[in-house]
This record gives sequence, C-alpha cells and structure tokens, in this order.
Amino acid sequence: MLKLEKKQVKMISIAIALIFIGSVVAIALTQTGTGIASAASSVNVGVIDRDQVLSQHPDGESVNTQMQAAITEVQKDFEEKSQGMTDQEKQDYYRQCQQRLAQKQQELAEPILKSVDDTIKKVADSKGLSVVIEKAAVVYGGTDITQDVLNKLTKK
Repeated sequence: MLKLEKKQVKMISIAIALIFIGSVVAIALTQTGTGIASAASSVNVGVIDRDQVLSQHPDGESVNTQMQAAITEVQKDFEEKSQGMTDQEKQDYYRQCQQRLAQKQQELAEPILKSVDDTIKKVADSKGLSVVIEKAAVVYGGTDITQDVLNKLTKK
C-alpha cells in the first residue's frame, strides 16, 4: 500500500508540473502575440528637434542680447573689484560672478523653455500624439512636429 501512495504522489506531481508549464507557455504566447502589437499601434509618437526650436525662438535674440549685456557688466565689475585682491580672493570672486551669470541665464531662459514646452503640448494635442520624444533619440518613425511648433511660436 505504501508503494501505491508513492506512485500516486509521483503522478500528481507530474500532472501539476505539466499544468504549470502549460500555463506559462500559454501566458507567454498571449503576451508576445497581438498584445504588444496592439499596444504599440495605439500610441502615437511625435518627435521634435528641441535645439532647432530653441535656436529659432522669436525671443531668442532678445535673450542673447540681454545675456551679452550681463556678461559685459560682470566682466567690468570683476576687473574693477579684483585689482587689489589676492589670487585666492580673485578665484572666489570669479566663482561668485559665474554663479551670478548662471542664475541670470536661467532666469532669462525659463520663460522661453516654458513657452516651447507649452507649444509642444498644444501641437501634440492637436495632432492626437500621446508621446513626444527628442528627435535625436529616435532611429525610425514618429511624426515630426518641429516645424509646426516653430510656426505656432512665430504666430504668437
């Protein structure tokens, strides 16, 4: 009787193992088939050359002019104030000047970046795009919205 129980245990174990393997294979087949293809086709992807948009932004020239004026002002200020300083004091003051310029650049660029991002969102929404990716990251495919964003920015 003891041998019969061992045989039954082996048969049950083999049956459970076969059911488990069959389940895994079935799940794998359903996931790799039409599931992925239908998910990919439901996502509309746009691409944009953000560097081109930023370089051709209508307010870009004004920001560049303001930044050049700030650089000139900081250079003049540094030359005047650093004359009696030691080398270490000059280095410290130079770092402070660089920080001021970086802060000024961020302050001037922030409105442009915001307007570009807002315009990208508007164009993407109007074209029914669910995702917009930097053009340099895309090897193939996607709807290029760079010119549409530029056109919308210049109309403002």
